[in-house]
Amino acid sequence: MKINDVASSIRMKYNLKMGIDGVIEPIYFLITSIGFVILSFIQYKKTGKTIETIYLSILSIFFLFCFIILNFY
Repeated sequence: MKINDVASSIRMKYNLKMGIDGVIEPIYFLITSIGFVILSFIQYKKTGKTIETIYLSILSIFFLFCFIILNFY
């Protein structure tokens, strides 16, 4: 099974309509924000409060703010 077959089956199963038309769906910002929260939590548990942890936390807040703006305004 090729990687293209897997991608096609996932696309058909979940009906993902991704394209390069310049439209970014707001849910991508929410998913990215959740990812940054998880990464900052892991980073905090490993090394404590460092500049990387603060940076990841700021990125998660920024992406959550972008999600709220795109979704509700």
